[in-house]
Amino acid sequence: MIASDNTHDHAGHDHQHGHGHGGHGHSHAPSSFGRAFAIGTALNLTFVVVEAAYGLIAGSMALLADAGHNLSDVLGLLIAWSAMALARRKPSGRYTYGLRSSSILAALFNAVLLLVAISVIAIEAISWFADPEPVAGTTVMIVAGVGIVINTATALLFMRGRKSDLNIRGAFLHMAADAGVSAGVVIAGLLIVLTGRTWIDPVTSLIIVAVVAVGTWSLLRDSVNMSLQAAPVGVDPERIEFFLSKQPGVAGVHDLHVWPMSTTETALTAHLLIPAGYPGDGFSAEIVRLLKGLFGIDHATLQIETDADTLCVLESGEVV
Repeated sequence: MIASDNTHDHAGHDHQHGHGHGGHGHSHAPSSFGRAFAIGTALNLTFVVVEAAYGLIAGSMALLADAGHNLSDVLGLLIAWSAMALARRKPSGRYTYGLRSSSILAALFNAVLLLVAISVIAIEAISWFADPEPVAGTTVMIVAGVGIVINTATALLFMRGRKSDLNIRGAFLHMAADAGVSAGVVIAGLLIVLTGRTWIDPVTSLIIVAVVAVGTWSLLRDSVNMSLQAAPVGVDPERIEFFLSKQPGVAGVHDLHVWPMSTTETALTAHLLIPAGYPGDGFSAEIVRLLKGLFGIDHATLQIETDADTLCVLESGEVV
C-alpha cells in the first residue's frame, strides 16, 4: 500500500491530498489463461469449419446457425484474449492507466458482433420457410453432439477464472451456453428423424437466436455502462459516500467518483472535509485499505480539505 500527502493550492486555499493504491492488488487475468484461450480458440475454430461443412451437406439451418454462433464466439475469444494481453501493458506516455480499458472495449465489440451474428441467423432461418429444403436429421445429431463435447471442454478451461475476471467469465458463459445450444440442435435432429418434419430445424434456429439475444442484451448493456464510466455492478457509490462520511473527523464528502478502469479494476476519487486538520498518512492508507476490502476499489485517490469556511470549487453536485 502506498499513501502520500502533498499540499496544493486549490481555489486560492491550501488543501491536503491523500492518495493511495490498494496494495496494487489489481485483478489481472492470470497469464496461464493464455493457453486456455489458445486451446479453446483452436478447438472451436476447427469445429466451426466441420459444422458449417456438414450443415451445407445436410441442408440444416440449425447446424449453420450453430456454426455461425460458434464463429462469433471464436472471434469473441480472440478479442478477449487480445484485451487480456493489452491490459497487462505498463502505463506509458499518454496512456497513464496503460491499456486496461481495452477489456471494456472488447466486451462492447463482442456484444455488437453477437448482435450481427444472430441477425444473420434469424434472416436465414426465416427465408427457409419460403424455400424449404430436406434436412438430414442423423447428420445434424452427430455433428451437434460433437459440439456439446467441444464447447463443454472449452468452458471447463475458463471455469477457474470465471469469478475474478469479466472477460474470462464471459468466455466461460458463452461456451457453457453453446453446449446447451448444441444439445438443442441434437434434440431437433432427433425430432426430425422421428417425425420427418423438417420445419423443426429453422424453428430451432430461431429459438437459438432468442436464447443468444437474451445473453447478448445483458453483455451489451453492461459494456455500454462501463464505457460510459458508470460505477461497476455491485459497487454502490451511495454506500461508499456513507462509509467515508462516518470516518473519524470527516465532516463532509463531495466530488465522489467511482468508475471502471477495466473489466476487473475499479477506481475512486473523493474530497473529504476534515476541519480538525490533516490526520496524517496513516489515515489515508487505512481508508484506502478498507475501500479495497469492503468495496473492491483497486485505485483510490482521496483529497483532504481542512478549511470548512472555504468552498471547494468542486463541492457542488452540478460540477464534475
